[in-house]
Parts: sequence; C-alpha cells; structure tokens
Amino acid sequence: MYKIPTLYGLIAEFDKPEQLIAACERVRENGYRCMDAYVPYPVKGLADALGFRKSRVPLVTLIGGILGCSGGYYLQYWCSAISYPINVGGRPLNSWPSFIPITFEMTILFASLFCVLGMLALNGLPRPHHPVFNAPRFALATRDRFFLCIEADDPKFDLRGTRLFLEGLHSHDVTEVLY
Repeated sequence: MYKIPTLYGLIAEFDKPEQLIAACERVRENGYRCMDAYVPYPVKGLADALGFRKSRVPLVTLIGGILGCSGGYYLQYWCSAISYPINVGGRPLNSWPSFIPITFEMTILFASLFCVLGMLALNGLPRPHHPVFNAPRFALATRDRFFLCIEADDPKFDLRGTRLFLEGLHSHDVTEVLY
C-alpha cells in the first residue's frame, strides 16, 4: 500500500557556522522551539543558541551507582549473615571490610550500565533513519555545510511563513523535509 509522505519540517542550509548560530538565535527569538542543527564538526555556542538544557545522564548514572552499591552490599550481607551464615575464625557475620571490593565493582558496573542505557533512552536512540536524511543536499552536513531544521510539530510552524522567515535569514537553500 502506498504511504502518503507527510511533512517533517523545513531545513535551511548555511555556509558558515557564524551564520547558523545567528540564525538559531533569531529563530528562538521569534518563538520557535522544536528545532535542531546539523554540523560537520562541533561549533562553540551552538548548544546555547539552540536552547539546550543540561543533560540528565549524570543523575541517571548516580542513581545506577547508588543502586549498584546498595545492591552489592546487601547481596553479600544476605549471603553471609542471613542465608548461609558460617563463623570463620570468629569474625562477625557482617564483616563490612571484606564486602568493599564487590560493593565497589557493583557500583561501577551499575553506574556504567545506567549511563549507557540512560544516554540511549534520553537521546531517543536507536533511530536507524531520520527524516532529514531525505533532504536532497543533507549529505553535505558531513563535509562543509551547516543546517537548521524547524520541525512541523512546532506550535508556531506555518509552512509559508516559516519558509519566508528562513529565507530571510540569508540561508543558502530552504527545503521541505518529508517523512
């Protein structure tokens, strides 16, 4: 069955990173919020111009570390003091110094797993195909061009008005992006 293509947004192409940053600032000042930029290399100040907030990955990593630490300690305590208590050399059943290596390792294991899985979940990955790959000149985003995409989900998005606005930002080209 044939699927009718729907509009994802409009993508504007710029020649220099300074033009892209200025365009991002103008777009945010104009009230657009659902947008993203695509660049061939890291551009200083672009995240601020796009209005990105701080990541929650460190918090997810901390939660994973705390769960791993408490889980590792409790597992050893449960095995040594509750489930299978053995008095070896008169030491106490809850001998916390001997629990430190496993507790440390479980902390690192859970923190790293939560970090990777949290990063993937918060970034919406895996996403094998993105609609901007359908834009005709988007392959240049890996070489020497800078792109700004305003998504059609934005409450302020109007096809004609947004196109005129992006063309007024001295963009090289404005293209519709279809799903």
